[in-house]
Amino acid sequence: MNNILVPVGSSKNAVSHLQYAVDFAEAFGARLFIVQVYNVYTKAGTMIKVDQIIEKESKAFLEDLVSQIDTKGVEVIVKTLKGKLIDTLELACKAADVDLVLIEPRTNSIKDEVYLGKTSGKIVKQMDVPALIVPEGYKFSAISNILMAVKSAIIKKEGVLKPLIAIKDKFKATTDLLLVKTPFHKEGDFELHKDLKTIVNNITTTENPTTFQGVLEHFQSHNPDMLCVVRRKRGFFAKKWEKNTILKKDFYSRIPVLVLSGLK
Repeated sequence: MNNILVPVGSSKNAVSHLQYAVDFAEAFGARLFIVQVYNVYTKAGTMIKVDQIIEKESKAFLEDLVSQIDTKGVEVIVKTLKGKLIDTLELACKAADVDLVLIEPRTNSIKDEVYLGKTSGKIVKQMDVPALIVPEGYKFSAISNILMAVKSAIIKKEGVLKPLIAIKDKFKATTDLLLVKTPFHKEGDFELHKDLKTIVNNITTTENPTTFQGVLEHFQSHNPDMLCVVRRKRGFFAKKWEKNTILKKDFYSRIPVLVLSGLK
């Protein structure tokens, strides 16, 4: 884990989130990119050029946030980027060879009943880079127990488990695998790939209507301090993530959630 990217919005939790990001990056000796994406919509014929003004204000905003945290010797790079959110972030991730995107559930100050805001939901749903959702106000600590929940253990994509392996190895964490048999279960779904076998300590099989309900049923017995799920077109949170905003009544986690890109 060498390069971590943190998109910043206008949330009241920004300083706390950045401190977690620094602490997390320090554990891995990683470089931290703190970015804010802006876009400018102007009417035809407008003479005033606002790009430079917005870029200057955005950079000053980020630098002020960074001044409020303890960077602990971590290399912190502040960038303001112009463009559409997902396209711009994906280009930035590619250019900086980013291994992980750290996001807070709500990058903007919105209603309390929302778990994932529109921006955060869009990043988690649409970007192909692994993401770590860090609860608001959550303080960094060593991770000891990871619960990975999947409805299919089939792996076809190269290197998809890298973030999970890196976290497990760094903190010597236990990894429990929860195999959830849903109504869409197919033969072979629970045949573990060799790469997955090497990192799993315990396996639990359950039968539930959705992966999320399987997590709810077994969460307390596993008592994890990190949840790991997989981004799929029809995977965990699929129906809820068809809309970028996710309400707390549909899903809420008090621990960090690692979202891997699709296994297939």
